[in-house]
Amino acid sequence: MKRYPLGNTGDSVSAIGLGCAGMSEGYGTPKDSESLLTLSAALAAGVNFLDTSDAYGIGHNEQLLGGFLQGRSKEAVLATKVGLVRNPGAPPSIDNSPQYIRTACDASLQRFRVETIDLYYLQRRDANVPLAEVIGAMADLVRAGKVRYLGLSEVSPETLRRACDIHPIAAVQSEYSLWSRDPESGMLATCRELGALFVAYCPLGRAFLTGEIKSLDELDPNDFRRHMPRFQPGVLEKNSVLLPALAAIAAERRATPAQIALAWLLIKHPHVVPIPGSKQLQHVINNAAAAHLVLSPSDIHELDRLFTPTAVVGARLPLPAMAGIEST
Repeated sequence: MKRYPLGNTGDSVSAIGLGCAGMSEGYGTPKDSESLLTLSAALAAGVNFLDTSDAYGIGHNEQLLGGFLQGRSKEAVLATKVGLVRNPGAPPSIDNSPQYIRTACDASLQRFRVETIDLYYLQRRDANVPLAEVIGAMADLVRAGKVRYLGLSEVSPETLRRACDIHPIAAVQSEYSLWSRDPESGMLATCRELGALFVAYCPLGRAFLTGEIKSLDELDPNDFRRHMPRFQPGVLEKNSVLLPALAAIAAERRATPAQIALAWLLIKHPHVVPIPGSKQLQHVINNAAAAHLVLSPSDIHELDRLFTPTAVVGARLPLPAMAGIEST
């Protein structure tokens, strides 16, 4: 597996990472035994960049990874997030206060059973808390040896620039895929200029780009995609007209549509690492193989032409979930 620089840190991460949220929530009922096998398969395939958050499963995901990494933590680059607060029976909220950041980091360290987190992101931004206080508190964690590197998630280029003036930012994470191309309006260029790695979450459009989702009826009753605008009846069908052309390109390259979507990201941008989420072993193996797939310039051009922002119908998230997300 190829490695990409983790910003200007001198360290590197696998060209394709693994989003671990679905092992705890969101995509049907997870099974820890299945997730642990999937994590082992990821490391065996060279995928060493593991992404989570203290919000995923309200701590469960960090505990799962902590148990898995006992005795093998040096094999992985562990990234987690702070700032999105979730408690049982309560709606999500955002807390960027320095005290919360310090407390949340200590709790994450306990769940991971490690002394240092490799990459610590601010998951959502509260504009009411001065950025200097937020980044200052996170920088204190670096100085204390609790965190190695800092990251930001779903922020604007302006916020990234201001944050870099306070402390180096190694990575920025935002949703980016063939059907969610907002970062192309400014954030990708800003990351390249400042030397930050861009981490693309949901690079397969929450599995839409795999071509395997035909209707909401196929999804588990507690699958959160049932509430996503782009998956609603009528809307999903309109978006699905984009898939046959993607499948045709995949067939020509003897690849899967998912592999084509991931290769498009890697070839188009040398400073972008996708972190497709999965809790299934075979999906992780197939996704990892995309790092070796070669697409021609004409393939890239055709995919760009097919999946223009105006070709996709519906917002990428429900309105309540947009809280704390800045324009990229």
